[in-house]
Amino acid sequence: MELSALDLTVFVGFIAFVIGVSLYASRKEETSEDYFLAGRNLSWYLIGFSLIASNISTEHFVGMAGRGYDIGLAIASYEWIAAVTLVIVALFFLPRFLRSGIFTMPEYLEYRYNLTARSLMAFFMMVAYVFVALAAVLYSGALALKSIFDIDLVKGIWLIGVLAGAYTIYGGLKAVVWSDLIQGATLLGGGLLVTFLGFQEIGGVGKFLNASSDKLHTVLPWNHPEMPWVAVFIGGLWIPNIFYWGLNQFITQRTLGAKSLLEGQKGILLAACMKLLIPFIVVFPGIMALQLYGDSIPEADQAYPYMIKNILPTGLRGIMFAALFGAVMSSLDSMLNSASTIFTIDLYKRHLNREASSHKLVTTGRIATAAFVVIGCLWAPTIARFGSVFKYIQMIWGFISPGIVAAFLFGMLVPMAPPAAAIGAMLLGIAVYGLCLWLMPNVAFLHHMFITFCVLVLYMTIVTIVKPLKERKKLPINNDIDLRSSRTIKIWGAIVVAATATLYIIFR
Repeated sequence: MELSALDLTVFVGFIAFVIGVSLYASRKEETSEDYFLAGRNLSWYLIGFSLIASNISTEHFVGMAGRGYDIGLAIASYEWIAAVTLVIVALFFLPRFLRSGIFTMPEYLEYRYNLTARSLMAFFMMVAYVFVALAAVLYSGALALKSIFDIDLVKGIWLIGVLAGAYTIYGGLKAVVWSDLIQGATLLGGGLLVTFLGFQEIGGVGKFLNASSDKLHTVLPWNHPEMPWVAVFIGGLWIPNIFYWGLNQFITQRTLGAKSLLEGQKGILLAACMKLLIPFIVVFPGIMALQLYGDSIPEADQAYPYMIKNILPTGLRGIMFAALFGAVMSSLDSMLNSASTIFTIDLYKRHLNREASSHKLVTTGRIATAAFVVIGCLWAPTIARFGSVFKYIQMIWGFISPGIVAAFLFGMLVPMAPPAAAIGAMLLGIAVYGLCLWLMPNVAFLHHMFITFCVLVLYMTIVTIVKPLKERKKLPINNDIDLRSSRTIKIWGAIVVAATATLYIIFR
């Protein structure tokens, strides 16, 4: 696809604007708290948009749209169950994390269990960010650029990595959330534009609904190989959602930087409301692509790029190019910042240099960010071997997410659970999940996650009964943050849950 002068001007102008605003907003980042948590002074609207922009990337516009092309609206359960999960995070997890004043999620495990539990989770998360999440976003972003604009895959990977890495290295979390605010708005606007033009191309909403009725079901048979209803409502889908939205540094870092509990909760609920809308601008176009161009699309992951290539007129391509590029950068900068935070705070400071100054920590974080960019760019081309990008990400995270979710939830609900229970669960989870994949290759991996989680909870229960703690662990208390909430938060949480249930009833 050839870009017009207007397309190129819009694209370059957008990228320059995002980087300029991000660097200006983060120009006074001096301490480690400034760099890694934006001085714990983030407002609710920044948190909400940053959560969505960090989450939604080309893994959605390429991967999730591709799954919509294949299996239909059922893939939207990742988004709608996420909305309910965010309510749980706002009401149950966030108050505990802000009260303890932690920088990272692994840090909580040290307070609750011991240093080994913290270090183990930090190592798992850092490796997964670089070789799974970071590499997948780089690959899917470059794939979109190649499909739409015929940019070489490897060159696209390095272009994205260098640009996103540059302002993340300099500005830290504040640069990330301001770029996310701009890119999140552009992303949602671009997605709505493609959906609107898709409806026009098909002949209206009614014609789309009638022609695609077989793809607009969210409740699939219990033995469906990918999205069985049992896993969606009462089983395995809750494991990756609780992990991703409540325990994943990549996401939780912006909530840990909230200026108060109420601001953090409002930001999370804003994100929950937006999650309810995401399937209509991501999954719907994937289904539209099947209806419009099914015979011409070589593979499912190219459905969304093919839509853009065929329905956007000259002049608007630059806008969508900027939206896609922004989607990649907004996820990439968040992953880089979070991987850097975990390495610096949980590994470097805790094991290599306990007396490191705030300036030294910021410098170390910047060096780590640059290293992660290089490693991720080198690894990203190998993702092509694994088929669907979205399925690859979800499946590989299954090796560590059940163990981490079990360690956190069991530790919060069972005060006498010892360190051996959490450490054993995180290690055992890898073996159990791998065994499930090997013995039951035709069973949905969400079932594998749920089976793994149940086995780990049983293991932790036995260890706790045999060798419980002699006394409860005392978690630290951060007196510098306002931990007051409000009844309105609970009301909005109930509204989100009710809206989710309504969507499932409509598209059952």
